[in-house]
Amino acid sequence: PDDTVTFSEYAINHQDVDSTNIGGLIGEKMKVKDCFRAIMLASANEVSTAIAEKSCQTVEKFVDLMNQTAKQIGCTRTHFNNANGLPDENHYTTARDMIARYAWRNPAFRQIVSTKEYTIKPTNLYKEDRYLYNHHKMLTDTGYYYEGWLGGKTGYTMAAGNTLVTYAKRGHMTLICVVLQDQGTYTYTDTASLLDYGFNNFKNVQISTSGIQNLDLQLDSLNQTVLNYEQGQNPLFAYRGYF
Repeated sequence: PDDTVTFSEYAINHQDVDSTNIGGLIGEKMKVKDCFRAIMLASANEVSTAIAEKSCQTVEKFVDLMNQTAKQIGCTRTHFNNANGLPDENHYTTARDMIARYAWRNPAFRQIVSTKEYTIKPTNLYKEDRYLYNHHKMLTDTGYYYEGWLGGKTGYTMAAGNTLVTYAKRGHMTLICVVLQDQGTYTYTDTASLLDYGFNNFKNVQISTSGIQNLDLQLDSLNQTVLNYEQGQNPLFAYRGYF
């Protein structure tokens, strides 16, 4: 967490003029933990590039790693062509492939996307505090607050429109909603409608209060949701508690 990233000339100057940033400076050193929050809370594109260079020396090598990882975790209609997600004809994904479920397994990721505000302290070149805020409108009473909100990430480009990833939990059920190419505040009302549908029409099933139960699951072939289950001698899955 105390490791640092040094912003290169490429990271600072090779960004779209109107893309979001935190005013990074060539030669500036920033802690990795601060960089992660700048990316997730402020959509700082120059920081995404700097992290790519820190991780793999070049953006190209980092993008190769992104594509390899996407395939390994089951993304079938995704291809990355840069480290920050800015428009590119060879850079695309789908709502299913957004790796939101995979990312949620990481405790550090969960902490970052649920953060309401964060301060980056002065660095070697930037002498003032930088204040970062989570722009997801469902986290506070802004008219779009959603009960059970756990975290999320906003996004916007002219090519992609408004995009939004939202995590919410009620009872034992946690849902992930991904909205792409939406418009303005409809992004939030559409998200709320989708989450409401999920919470109102699906439920978790408690299979045991203790110990591990071995189950054969019948899965929907399209979205891999559980259609039916029974205890089996040669189980496909083992679960504890709720699923």
